[in-house]
Amino acid sequence: MNYHHVPILLDKVIEILNPKPGGVYVDATLGGGGHFKEIIKHAEFQGTFIGIDQDETAILNARETFSEYSCDIRLVHDNFSNIKNIIRDNNINKIDGILFDLGVSSHQLDEGSRGFSYKQDAELDMRMDRRMPLSAKDVVNRMPREELKRIIKEYGEEPWAGRIADFICERRKQREITTTGELVQIIKDAIPAKARRKGGHPARKTFQALRIYVNKELEILESSIKDAVDLLNPAGRICVITFHSLEDRIIKDTFKFLATDCICPKEALVCTCDHIKIIKILTSKPIYPSQAEIDSNPRARSAKLRAAEKLFVLKPGEGE
Repeated sequence: MNYHHVPILLDKVIEILNPKPGGVYVDATLGGGGHFKEIIKHAEFQGTFIGIDQDETAILNARETFSEYSCDIRLVHDNFSNIKNIIRDNNINKIDGILFDLGVSSHQLDEGSRGFSYKQDAELDMRMDRRMPLSAKDVVNRMPREELKRIIKEYGEEPWAGRIADFICERRKQREITTTGELVQIIKDAIPAKARRKGGHPARKTFQALRIYVNKELEILESSIKDAVDLLNPAGRICVITFHSLEDRIIKDTFKFLATDCICPKEALVCTCDHIKIIKILTSKPIYPSQAEIDSNPRARSAKLRAAEKLFVLKPGEGE
């Protein structure tokens, strides 16, 4: 199986996670298994290694890639939003490290039939998990104009969202929009020529928005990060790689919330929130790929890495 994948910020991820023999490590977004493979090697093939992906193709590829490894590798076809159930179903209580490498994988972009890429003409789909009922084709053909505009503006940060929504609605009156090529042309027609000459491919933001909406990428992110931190042993670490500002903002804010002792209003004279700081943020600012990595892998240019470490926290009633 040809599953092309270039792991981004690999050295930094391994440096921060610092996998140790005998630990339990999770790659919540397995993809092509590049990060997963290095985590296993760094832990000297000793421990339990859980790879999760909602894309069945990634799991099938991993079964082939890691078939000759003799260590305890467990591959799970599921969404990381179910991380607590996944860990429990594997009879594990706590983990020592977890990685989230968010966004679309290189393989999903390169495989035209998946409908993620605006560079290849294919059926509109964009589902990372093909078991999901809603595809990008459903969204562009059925969604009301105002909701379509909201999706493109909010998730794609596209200034021409209203005009693109108008053009989509006019075109679908004539016939169903079924391919990525058709959608790209509609977007190009909607954005004035002068605006198309800057900011990269004119369809990039709309395709990003549709992918995020179809796969509910932002909806599940905050709760998934909190669940993952809850599963960490003291001194266990979490690494998250994001690729656009909406993801990064959620990670930054979630880490800040988990690293704060009190969340009472500033005007409160006495703390009544009972909120406990449970992580130490290891990256005061995000870590970016080096220019050399960007030159060798252009898809790394928008990547940001944030990381945190679980603190030892006594829960109420413990230690008495």
